[in-house]
Amino acid sequence: VQLQASGGGLVQAGGSLRLSCAASGSISVINTMGWFRQAPGKEREFVAAISRSGGSSTYYADSVKGRFTISRDNAKNTVYLQMNSLKPEDTAVYYCARSRNWNPSYKPAYDLWGQGTLVTVSS
Repeated sequence: VQLQASGGGLVQAGGSLRLSCAASGSISVINTMGWFRQAPGKEREFVAAISRSGGSSTYYADSVKGRFTISRDNAKNTVYLQMNSLKPEDTAVYYCARSRNWNPSYKPAYDLWGQGTLVTVSS
């Protein structure tokens, strides 16, 4: 399986973007799909994760809770990150990743990463 993130771009503060993470193979058997981000000069940080069962188990970083929504469409082998009320501090390269277990914010648990998509939020 390979992961391809897309949907990044330039948006004004308060705006919205939807990121997509398309998998080359089936994601229905993948336990956890997550999104991380890395701002310039900072470490990669957890953003959101969703379990194989979909909406029943999601987990968000406090910094995005209430603004971002993660979802998955197993039929399309795609995971989404809907980002609303964007802030300049959300500017980063966003990565999707796969984990074989449910430990959503634990970065070492993710063993497959996409290439990243850049999100820039202007003030």
